[in-house]
Amino acid sequence: MQLLKLVQNLVKLGEPLPWGVRDAQGNLLLAQGHVVATSSQLVSILERGAFVDVEEVKAAAKRTADLERQQQRPVNLFTLWERELWQLDRLLRSTEEPGFSERADELARHLLALTDRDADIAIYLCIRQDPKRLSIYGLAHAVHCALICLLVARRLGWDEAQVLTQMKAALTMNIATLELQGRLAVQGVPPTQSQQAMLAAHPARSAEMLRAAGVTDELWLQTVEQHHEKPDGSGYPARLQEVVEPACLLRHVDVFMAKISPRAMRVPLTTQTAARQLFQEDRGGPIAAAIVKEVGIFPPGELVQLKSGEHAVVVRRTGSASTPMVASITDRGGMPVVNTVVRDTSKPEFAIAATVADKGLVLRMPPERLYGLPE
Repeated sequence: MQLLKLVQNLVKLGEPLPWGVRDAQGNLLLAQGHVVATSSQLVSILERGAFVDVEEVKAAAKRTADLERQQQRPVNLFTLWERELWQLDRLLRSTEEPGFSERADELARHLLALTDRDADIAIYLCIRQDPKRLSIYGLAHAVHCALICLLVARRLGWDEAQVLTQMKAALTMNIATLELQGRLAVQGVPPTQSQQAMLAAHPARSAEMLRAAGVTDELWLQTVEQHHEKPDGSGYPARLQEVVEPACLLRHVDVFMAKISPRAMRVPLTTQTAARQLFQEDRGGPIAAAIVKEVGIFPPGELVQLKSGEHAVVVRRTGSASTPMVASITDRGGMPVVNTVVRDTSKPEFAIAATVADKGLVLRMPPERLYGLPE
């Protein structure tokens, strides 16, 4: 290990250290990510004799350069949605820091603004999930549930304050099982007994963590605490028979999104099958009906075959649930094409003939190309 003496101008007060700080023998004094808050703290560290590993400095410089290059690239909605995943990760790991409620509110408003910019792209992200990213299932699932809750709550006529509370509940409903969600998605076997116990306790535990983090909005807390309860008393953990409406909405969205999401141990249901099961379970109630109407029969991200023989990806909903706008990704003979062509499925020659089960071609297709955005 080659050590370099730490000098004052390398440290930015109030920002996480990009490398570890060591003594002259290379022993770690401050870990990477530690925050030096004041000048007096920094002076004290330097007076003790502080050094950094040259290789860690080089790695930090490379990370900074890579970030600067990324920031210079054209930013599109898919890039912004990706950033929100990591904003959520930071939020859920910061319950012991002051201002948790305010940060959650800010994140919910960011997601709301992104959805308002293009709701079809938001739905596309929910439908077209990459099975190679199962380890971040907990983050992706929370974001997807939040944006579907947003769209459905608005369809139900809820005011903006109710919508934001609903979104914050969706983002934090599994805060007690953040790591477990990813493990369950990738492990390929049913949950162990200890994992089942954690799952059974997580609604109450998540609400406890939120209270400890300073959340005082009782509807937010109740929605998290009750999001696995059912009005017939068959839910958990308390088998309640009186459940607040936001918790009912969150439960339906949570289950619907889980059914259509990939897991290592099972193939996801089609959106059509999941929607039919949801409608049957809710007996055609207003929440299930709103979810089905908002997502659509052929939602953005769905792969379909047209009567022309082309395979196409749904990119835009229209006034008719059965005739969305699609982007063709193959020719009439099923061969991939370089340039996608938008088709109107209300025209008889481009009507949807069937959905396509093999999604591999869609996953290889940059979504920016489907939507005409910079890659």
